[in-house]
Parts: sequence; structure tokens; C-alpha cells
Amino acid sequence: MLTTHPFDDDKLHEECGVFGVSGSDSAAALVALGLHALQHRGQEAAGISSFDGHHFHTHRAMGHVAGNFDRDDVIRALPGESAVGHVRYSTTGETALRNVQPLYAELASGGFAVAHNGNISNAMKLRRELIRRGSIFQSTSDTETIIHLVATSNYRTLLDRFIDALKQIEGAYSLVVMTPEGMIACRDPLGIRPLVMGRLDGAVIFASETVALDVCGATFERQVEPGELVIVQNGEVRSIRPFAPMAPRPCIFEWVYFSRPDSIAGDQSVYTVRKEIGAQLAIESPVEADLVIPVPDSGVPAAIGYAQQSGIPFELGIIRSHYVGRTFIQPGDKVRHLGVKLKHNANRALIKGKRVVLVDDSIVRGTTSLKIVQMMRDAGAAEVHMRIASPPTRHSCFYGVDTPERAKLLAAKHDVGGMTDFIHADSLSFVSIDGLYKALGEAKRADIRPKYCDACFTGDYPTSLTDQDDSVTVDQFAMLAERVN
Repeated sequence: MLTTHPFDDDKLHEECGVFGVSGSDSAAALVALGLHALQHRGQEAAGISSFDGHHFHTHRAMGHVAGNFDRDDVIRALPGESAVGHVRYSTTGETALRNVQPLYAELASGGFAVAHNGNISNAMKLRRELIRRGSIFQSTSDTETIIHLVATSNYRTLLDRFIDALKQIEGAYSLVVMTPEGMIACRDPLGIRPLVMGRLDGAVIFASETVALDVCGATFERQVEPGELVIVQNGEVRSIRPFAPMAPRPCIFEWVYFSRPDSIAGDQSVYTVRKEIGAQLAIESPVEADLVIPVPDSGVPAAIGYAQQSGIPFELGIIRSHYVGRTFIQPGDKVRHLGVKLKHNANRALIKGKRVVLVDDSIVRGTTSLKIVQMMRDAGAAEVHMRIASPPTRHSCFYGVDTPERAKLLAAKHDVGGMTDFIHADSLSFVSIDGLYKALGEAKRADIRPKYCDACFTGDYPTSLTDQDDSVTVDQFAMLAERVN
């Protein structure tokens, strides 16, 4: 099948988005709305679980929220005042319905539905230990490890069993859990993955981003803090902090690319930060040119910032069609090549004879940048300069981001000169790591205890990477799961 997102396929992908509602007669419908707003965080599959006071109800499906949860009969089959939902882009586990979240299990304490954003970096080690103790896994998702840890804990109350499970896992997680006793939302002690809380007519709502609160009409109240568990029972909200305090390290790529620009992340407008990144890029890497052109859609705010700082006019030199799906008919090679233009096309009349600055958020493998530069050349550009609103991505992410193997990252194989040659640009520059921190309001990156997780740029991982250190790959994870199941 022909992929018609030629500029999206070479991006880093967030693993998922979560959304939970407690205390609303329209809980499942609100979750469906929230998942629509979080669709950019995961487009492989979606699911919703609800609790009606007696029974749990779940509907999970491959594909987008639209078409799967826009039908009245689906929402009516998810009754109750509490519901939790999930959109998925897999980084561990196969693309299959059994891995679609929320994952649900019947424990001794009753039903347990969990939606997870992040990645457990010691999941394989824990899984092997649990299997040896008799656990039978039904998925290849790292999230199921949490369920088995809760089920096998020796603590008495469900809350204590859940905390016991969290204290055994490493990596990044934002979780929304629904049980007969209430709803629990939590973040890992470093706050690597985001989670916010809001209110709507007495209902308590949790979401990966504030934009999801906006869409369903809820009022943003606050972030769930790193290492915090927020517990909602019978309309009452309480907070506990079972972990030793740590300096937070939220994922810096939330501001660069993952979050929607109309979200607020860490009390900062994502859109404003991205414009400031573009301005820093213009200060650090000026070039004589006629036009600043964003690579749609994620490069737009940074391109605006670059244009405003440099004084070079901002123009839409690449036009995106919003009416093309992800796949097309089975084509031959010639049609496959032409099909790239179904989604994006150069604004030829604007570009011909001009020196252009292309602004994008990142370079991963480099294949996308190569296509874009060639598109500008074919449209008659006199010069093509590439400016990237993040530092070079030289390291893999193990915290819930679909990063290729390090050997496939262009910046891990080449210096900037080699990358420039690879994409056939006249020049190529990235914002510096200090420039990125300045855009976020920091003077520069601290050498000790940086404020953000920037491991994909620096290789400075803030947690242990047990499975990686043990040379356990995702493929091995899936193979073991297949043998077990």
C-alpha cells in the first residue's frame, strides 16, 4: 500500500495518549471526545473501558477514533460514570488487537483497567520473572507487566499493591487506572511523560494534554506532579506521593513536536515555545534568503519564529492536502513515486528562482528531508537551506517514543556536513541544545541535573535501562511473548 504521509513517516512518534473521566453520566462520550483531541499521539488503535458500578465494559479497535467511537451504539454499550480511554502508537509489542489499550483484567479485588503512556525499560526482565512464577501473559505490551505485578503483590489493599508494582518498574509512565474502588492517575517520579487534571460539572478528568480538556469543555486545574498518585473515590480527590522526591526530567520533545501547539505543557504554551525555538535558530544560524517555508504541519510555529527574527518573509511554499487518507491503491513504482504529491506539493509559482529556508522540527533517518529538498529543487528553487528546530537526534529513546535503531539515525552516522550532503541541501543547521533550553526559559542546559529529558540529543538517560543493558530487543520481547502465549 502507498503511504501518503511522506513527511510524517520519518518522524519520531509518541507511543500513545490517555484520557480518563470519573463522575459523569456521559463518561464514555467525553472520553471519545478527548481521544479525538489526542489522536496525533497514536493512530494505530483506540480503546475505551467504562464502569457502571457493577460491571466493566470495553470496546477496542484498530484504526482511528473516528469511525470506531463516533457511533451511538458503541457509546451506549459503554455505560457508567467512569471511563478511561487510550490511543496507541506501538513502541513495544506487535500491532494487534490484543495489545490495544485499555488493558483489562479481573483481579482478586475486582476489575482493573489501565491506560498507559510511556515505556517500561525493565519490562522484559520483569516479564521473565513473572512467567517463572506462573503468570500467563495475554499480550506483548509492556503495560501488561503492571497488571501482573499488582495481581501478585503480597500487600493487602489494592492501592498498596499498585504502589508496590510501581516501585518495581523503571522508565517512563503516565497511567490512568479504573477499579471498582475508584480511579487512579499517576506519573513516574521524573515526570517524563505528561498528564494533566481538569474538571467538568463536578467530574474529574485526566488527559495527556490540555487540548483534550479544551475539546470536551473541561477546565484545566493542574498537572499531575511527577511521582504523584491522584485518587478519585466517590467524587472526592486525594493525593499521595509514595516515592522519594526527585528533580523532574520531562521529555523535551513534547515542546519540540509531540504535543499539539494549542496545548499548555509545563505551564508554557507549546506554540509560543516553538516560535521561540525558531527565533533562536535564526540567531544561531542566519542565512541570506528570500523566503522562509515551513515543512507542514509541525514546522509552522518554528518557521514563523525564524521569519520574524530574521526579517525574511514567511510563505507557504509547500501546500498540504487535508483530504487524502493514509493509503492509496496498490500502485506500480511510477505511480508510487507520483503518489507522494497527493499529500504535499510545492507552491511552484512562489518558489521558482528563490533562495528558500526550509524549517522542520527534526531529522530522523533523513529520507524525508531528502524528498523535501528535491521537491524544492524540482520547483525551481535557486538555493535550498534547511534549518531544524531541535538538535541532531543521535540516540534512541527508551521512554515511549518510536525511535529507530541508533544505526538508522542519520545524525548518529554523519556530522552536519555529511548530513547536508545526504539531503542535497545548500546548507543545514540545527538549533543548539543551549538554544533549545533558552527557548524554554532556561539560560542554558545545566551540565549537572538538566531540567528536561533530552537523551535523544545528548545520550544522557535519566533512568536505568535494564532491558537495553541486558541486550533485550523489542523483537526478543515479542518472540518470548509468542512462545508463552
